Amino acid sequence: MRTANVNGRLVLVLDDGAVDVERASDGQFSSDPQAVFERWPEFRAWAATAVAAGHERVAFDERDTGAPVPRPRQVFAVALNYADHVEESAATAPARPAVFTKYPTSLAGPYDTIALPSALVDWEVELVAVIGTRAHRVTAADAWSHIAGLTAGQDLSERRIQLEGPAPQFSLGKSFPGFSPTGPVLVTPDAFADPDDLALGCAVDGETVQESRSSRMIFPIAEQIAWISGICPLLPGDLVFTGTPAGVGGARDPRRFLAPGEELHSWIEGVGELRNPLIAGPAYPHGPHGRPAHP
Repeated sequence: MRTANVNGRLVLVLDDGAVDVERASDGQFSSDPQAVFERWPEFRAWAATAVAAGHERVAFDERDTGAPVPRPRQVFAVALNYADHVEESAATAPARPAVFTKYPTSLAGPYDTIALPSALVDWEVELVAVIGTRAHRVTAADAWSHIAGLTAGQDLSERRIQLEGPAPQFSLGKSFPGFSPTGPVLVTPDAFADPDDLALGCAVDGETVQESRSSRMIFPIAEQIAWISGICPLLPGDLVFTGTPAGVGGARDPRRFLAPGEELHSWIEGVGELRNPLIAGPAYPHGPHGRPAHP
């Protein structure tokens, strides 16, 4: 099953178009794409019958989609989760998932324009897991039963704020407006031959800069869910950005960062693609007296 947020309304995405959920269910389910996660098992049961019920189809254009989960209460992300990215970062592989948070105000849609606050913004394509039922202290063996589906995402990162000491600030550096585009659809795990082995990649202005498979994660999705939920409950509609492979701009020689006028193109096998135009945004006060600090 695939769902999407089309112009703020929840739809089922089928091969021959889309079905508006509120209209097809006679109001049983809201048009709000976020509200459905509070009733995810019930919605899944209804959707299984709705696909064959002959409901009216409307045209579906991915360019009309917004973030499939527009207002999550919690957004988690996992750092250093591909061995090749650990190596390019000159870091040590973590013994357990290295978790940080991204703020929900950073969310954007798959075709939204993103404003760059500095010349040090980097890309990180990621597979994103969406929680469907509350998960607290779940085992890895049970984790997939709590996942509503998967979508594509970008964990954009302003490297100065993220990494500059004395205390790095991952959450702030990765949470400027637009720094978490997701979409274009949410795909349930059963729709994949193997949801733990999907191709993912990223291109900047047509040049491919990242290519990998999610099977190369150090900590698979189930282990991430088990680790995070062992500390704090994961709530319906929460997001988990599951890590990025090698190829980020800050690890290149010479380093390369995103620039206004470029397009950031990201894709996940079986999910779809993000195409985010980039523009110059307002600068933030960085460094002593607002002067730029050296990265």
